[in-house]
Amino acid sequence: MKRGKKYQEAAKLVDRNALYETPDALKLIEKTAIAKFDETVEAHIKLGVDSRHADQQVRGAVVLPHGTGKTVRVLVFAKGVKADEAQAAGADYVGAEDLIPKIQNEGWLDFDVVVATPDMMGVVGRLGRVLGPKGLMPNPKAGTVTMDVKKAIDDIKAGKIEYRLDKTNIIHVPIGKVSFGEQKLEDNFTTLMNAIIKAKPSAAKGQYLRSVSLSTTMGPGIKVNPARLS
Repeated sequence: MKRGKKYQEAAKLVDRNALYETPDALKLIEKTAIAKFDETVEAHIKLGVDSRHADQQVRGAVVLPHGTGKTVRVLVFAKGVKADEAQAAGADYVGAEDLIPKIQNEGWLDFDVVVATPDMMGVVGRLGRVLGPKGLMPNPKAGTVTMDVKKAIDDIKAGKIEYRLDKTNIIHVPIGKVSFGEQKLEDNFTTLMNAIIKAKPSAAKGQYLRSVSLSTTMGPGIKVNPARLS
């Protein structure tokens, strides 16, 4: 893949063979942010687990102390009092069975996180083929299947992110924006890493943190020393 001139200039600042300490990696993040917009800073964490086995799944959620810098649109599946509670808590969309055809047939996906009360999971389950591949299915481990819809919405709006393995056993998550500066990004990154380390499955053997890298939306990857994170 041919990269642009700006990317190539930014890539020269990074030693591809080095494992950087977190503060040094974040200094480089600011220098390698090449876009004209405020880029998202992403963490990519490869784990020594096999996600094909149920007892080696790593999935959860964590509230980043400084949020992600992104406005998150929340859809809540709830009825009656819980629907009212969701509206009052600032949910962007609230509904029940009425939303099924809109999502299934019209392809409506103008939301970033889905929350559901447990009694609504039968309804939400019908949307599995649409929401599942996009990582939008509510999940009790992520705190998005709950009766406490107010807390769920408050946490999400405050900067709660969900982390989960992809098919190659890598977790990809945003930890903020370049404009946050080094300290806020380090706070968020440390909070995320602590949560992932705590979520280590007992069935996982050998080195758990295989590789960790940080990058901006358009910038090169910067490897962080995993030995100093665990």
